Amino acid sequence: MTFDDTAIDWLASLLAEAADTEIMPRFRRLGDGDIRQKTSAADLVTEADVNAERLITARLRQRYPTAMVVGEEACSDDPALLDGLGDADLAFVIDPVDGTFNFASGVPLFGVMLGVVVKGETVAGIIHDPVGKDWLIGAKGAGSHIRHAHGTLETVRVAARAPISEMTGAVSWQYMAEPDRTRLACNQTKTLSQFNYRCAAHEYRLLASGHGHFVVYNKLMPWDHLAGVLIHAEAGGHAARFDGSAYLPSHVGGGLLVAPDRESWQELRRELWAK
Repeated sequence: MTFDDTAIDWLASLLAEAADTEIMPRFRRLGDGDIRQKTSAADLVTEADVNAERLITARLRQRYPTAMVVGEEACSDDPALLDGLGDADLAFVIDPVDGTFNFASGVPLFGVMLGVVVKGETVAGIIHDPVGKDWLIGAKGAGSHIRHAHGTLETVRVAARAPISEMTGAVSWQYMAEPDRTRLACNQTKTLSQFNYRCAAHEYRLLASGHGHFVVYNKLMPWDHLAGVLIHAEAGGHAARFDGSAYLPSHVGGGLLVAPDRESWQELRRELWAK
């Protein structure tokens, strides 16, 4: 199955509908009962997450009744829903509010993410910015672009290769065990500067559009990365797990290093993990 522009347009509109009806009306208006902890004080879920995912899931099942639908919040309640993602004929993977901590804190850095998987391969990715009201969209073999709120399309490309001393990036060392936790935190000082948006949606946007160079993620859940990795690849970038193997929809471990190209990936892998 292929996804043409008509299908992608429909999906992009669906994410915007969820943002307009379930997310933005709650932004900076959440009550005490609208925010709950999941695994820690930094891992939150809000009524916006739950209701946006419910809306997107319902619409997808109406249009694609035989497809597998994997939502972050549904999987939080039932992790078995992830089973079979790598084998499904057609699957949609949803992060209804990526950057929930920011959203719950009133910080306008969050996004709605959706990946399309066909027989174990990610074929399309969409990241919607509810605040900026635009979309970052990639399709397998068709490149990546930003669709602006005023309707124009802007093709995006990753940053040009640069020495590590001139790279900017993010390292999620907080999710790593020792000794890698301390090693990567220290070795990141070899780079020019760091960013940490607490939001993969905006970090992938930064990389795909050439305004940042790399990210290192240790925690791999498909709703956080499938859309972004596909968009980044279609913008010319290279991503692989820490052992150099390809990142696939079925993977939930092994870490992920995202870089402008294979040579930059190899340099970052060597220098960030250096003893």
